[in-house]
Amino acid sequence: MENYIVSARKYRPLTFDSVVGQRALTTTLKNAIASGKLAHAYLFCGPRGVGKTTCARIFARTINCLTPTETGEACGNCESCKAFEQQRSFNIHELDAASNNSVEDIRSLIEQVRMPPQVGRYKVFIIDEVHMLSTAAFNAFLKTLEEPPAHAIFILATTEKHKILPTILSRCQIYDFNRMEVADIVGHLKHVAQQEGYDYEEEALSVIARKADGGMRDALSIFDQVAGYAEGHLTYRKVIEDLNVLDYDYYFKIVDQMLGKNIPAVMLTLNEILSKGFAANHFISGFASHLRDLLVSRDAQTLPLLEVSETVRTRYSEQAAKCRPQFLYRALRFCNDCDLNYRTSSNKRLLVELTLIQVAQAVDDDEAGCGLGPTKILKPLFAAIAPAAAAPQAPKAQPAATTQQRPAATPAAATAPSATLPVANTQNTAAAQHHVRPVSLSISATKMQQRRKQANSANLDQARRIVINEVQPFEWKDLSYQWYRFAMELPQEQNAIAGRMKNMRPQLMDNFVVEVPVENDQVLMLMNSIRDDLVCYLRMGLHNGKVDVRFRIIQAEEAKKRAYTRQEQLAAMLEKSPGLAVLKNTLNLELA
Repeated sequence: MENYIVSARKYRPLTFDSVVGQRALTTTLKNAIASGKLAHAYLFCGPRGVGKTTCARIFARTINCLTPTETGEACGNCESCKAFEQQRSFNIHELDAASNNSVEDIRSLIEQVRMPPQVGRYKVFIIDEVHMLSTAAFNAFLKTLEEPPAHAIFILATTEKHKILPTILSRCQIYDFNRMEVADIVGHLKHVAQQEGYDYEEEALSVIARKADGGMRDALSIFDQVAGYAEGHLTYRKVIEDLNVLDYDYYFKIVDQMLGKNIPAVMLTLNEILSKGFAANHFISGFASHLRDLLVSRDAQTLPLLEVSETVRTRYSEQAAKCRPQFLYRALRFCNDCDLNYRTSSNKRLLVELTLIQVAQAVDDDEAGCGLGPTKILKPLFAAIAPAAAAPQAPKAQPAATTQQRPAATPAAATAPSATLPVANTQNTAAAQHHVRPVSLSISATKMQQRRKQANSANLDQARRIVINEVQPFEWKDLSYQWYRFAMELPQEQNAIAGRMKNMRPQLMDNFVVEVPVENDQVLMLMNSIRDDLVCYLRMGLHNGKVDVRFRIIQAEEAKKRAYTRQEQLAAMLEKSPGLAVLKNTLNLELA
């Protein structure tokens, strides 16, 4: 039985022209060899499996070829090329810096650099994973890397260029290798499948190429794995079964169900996907990618951006024609929010289900995807099992209004004194009954505050023209409630007045006069600045047009009788009732 060689080694390129996906870099290296302008140090950097070490070996083989071809490639027939193919060449030295990263290893390498080549013109030293060298090893290598012998060329390869010292980078010509495109990987896999005599479907090779994430070595490894499972017959179904890849047919199916407003079917499809062992976050990520591909497919100019086979590209184009751009924009936003919140969610499946419901209900949404819009109302999710028409009910007769009843809160009946109204109005004002269009959450806090001020200003102007004729009795608790409510509804720029009002204790006198003791002249001036608004507010809230407010400064003998703050009241209660302190500490209570 012959020794099996994996495809990544068996079909490793031996010439620059056979390197896949790095056309610009290989052309540059060929031109440098043809012109004889060779640098003494190169740095090949890029993702794994894109051909860094392969290009380094081809470069070393080509510059030592005794009879190069007219295209700048190695001939493959001279002694140097045969020694290279048989892995017995003394002109090429490879060092794995991951396991040989000490100063002693670099010193041993420097000793080999001093000896000239026996056959050929150059000795090439390939140091793989060079970022793994220690700082001391880098420093020991600096002088030799900067001024090597004429026959020595260094090729450093790494996947993490940012870990290499800047002093090393400045001494090298840097070549950045790119990730390979799906089309390039699929083309190479076709060549390998034909050489091996395998039957294949292009969609199956496309799945392998996307799974490899731009690395040819990973693609060939996956290819060998799938070929063993499929016994040489690479079909799309066998590939997704072996690699446990979520079939894109599910995504097409879910979008069709959403367009058909069949939300129960969407829930069942999601359950089928999860029952097969696929993680919910992988599904939502794949669904977002599917929506992105649909958005790309709407324009013929961007259609080539899809890295899929021609058959699947046609399916994307057909389904994209059924989807409106507004739906795709909002669906992508919902999926992105779900992806961001997935890790912190305690019920991950519910989060994904709610996201799908939101996406499904965005199908008929007329919102353009940005700017202000009306408040959205959730549509019914599931059809009723047995819908029954409700019998119309006769409207109840409204009793006739009497003069003793409280008047309705309408512009004709609601009245107010000729004083300004505070920021927040009660339900009896005409402005409270006016319908205000809800504001989108995307409006900044500053704009919302400006709009609120404008609305309140209009309400105050209207309240000054209203008169209250009611005279209803009220108790001190009603007065205290309206007092505290007025303090809470003061605007932000009057926080100082609101804080003082919360600590005041208004007193109810005869003829509905409210007397408020204040501490000094400064507080008296502040309270007088809002007196008209306060009187208007109390009259509206207490339904009494005779309410009046008076402020007086606390006399010296009354200083001890001033109103306590809430903290002072709590301290007095704890001092009076020690058992209350035990209850507070046991239940870990705090003053609200």
